[in-house]
Amino acid sequence: MLYEVKNIYKKVNNKRVGVTVPGSKSLTARAMLVAALSDGESTLSGAQFSDDCKTFLNCLKDLGIECSADGATVKIAGCGGRLKAKSARINVGSAGTAARFLPTFLAFQDGEYFLDCSAQMKSRPITPLISTLKNLGAAFTFHENENSYPFTIKGTSEPEPYAEVDITKSSQFLSALLISAVCTHERMTVKAIGSHSLSYVDMTVRMMRDFGAEVTAKDGVYTVKGNYSARKYNIEPDVSAACYFYAINRILGTDISVDGVSRDSLQGDIKFIKLLKNFNGGIIDMGGFSDQTLTLAAIAPYFDNPTEICGVEHIRRQECDRLRAISYNLAAMGVKCEERADGVKIYPSQPKPALIKTFGDHRVAMSFALTGLRADGIVIENAEVCSKTFKEYFEVLDSLCAELTR
Repeated sequence: MLYEVKNIYKKVNNKRVGVTVPGSKSLTARAMLVAALSDGESTLSGAQFSDDCKTFLNCLKDLGIECSADGATVKIAGCGGRLKAKSARINVGSAGTAARFLPTFLAFQDGEYFLDCSAQMKSRPITPLISTLKNLGAAFTFHENENSYPFTIKGTSEPEPYAEVDITKSSQFLSALLISAVCTHERMTVKAIGSHSLSYVDMTVRMMRDFGAEVTAKDGVYTVKGNYSARKYNIEPDVSAACYFYAINRILGTDISVDGVSRDSLQGDIKFIKLLKNFNGGIIDMGGFSDQTLTLAAIAPYFDNPTEICGVEHIRRQECDRLRAISYNLAAMGVKCEERADGVKIYPSQPKPALIKTFGDHRVAMSFALTGLRADGIVIENAEVCSKTFKEYFEVLDSLCAELTR
């Protein structure tokens, strides 16, 4: 699907508009797994049902977890950390969170399970996590490439009580281990090796505590004990999705608000919304909120000063090489951009008409739509890829533009 962005710069008549976004993908995935490991039935309200979250829920069902969904409400009957199913086959698709969280959960189960994924997911890093799971006592059989999907995992009911995991490539490795550590029903210690932003880990720990687990953290060493108790849990709106609309405020001078977004949010991307208030170019380390690298890059041509983004080398190994996607598309629009190993430098410029190549990445599609709100002739190819996290994004954007210009 091609999406032609409407240039509404200097056509805004109604600056103050409210927008609703789906629930947080990161919180939804974590809450579904924590609920699945709990004792009793949990009710999750405000859940996101993007492609990734649907995949996660289907995987839980395939593992024998009783789940039901009604709109944005999910009910999950937890297994208390022990699966009844001793064998199962699941496919995590392109859902990165499921691809890291579910094999970790299965490593603590007394059974043998086959896991597959999409072609795209096979190229994303998972070796450090697999190495840690092997050291804990899980055994793997790889069906294509070593330390890569697809594989069969044989779990252990008596894992080692101590683990170390390298989080340089993804903090999800640490979150995965922490969430499933309760399956041991003993005290477990996990040490993080390497350097990575811990904002999503902090989110994980806060949710674990909300469900009753005891978690301590000091100097990169985490101790987990106790178990999860079923509860009713409200999931925050997705701040990552909300960021697109706050970015519009920055380049159009609007006053768009997103329902339910609080500056006290659990989600790390709230830092981006705070940054936008005064940012007009400069050097910014986005390692702590790297999902917004594309968003900032898409609006950077409209700042008064060059924007130099650093600390995000790891986004080269996400749905696509996101730094390459930035430099490719900005060049297509005639915007000067210097690609670096861990970031980009973008110079102020008026973008020219261009076809935006999404590289199959939802964030590329959604971010560069923002550029077109202030430039003529910006067309997004394969716009439907937004369904990974925000299926109705372009419909919401159309409605917003109509409301702003009425």
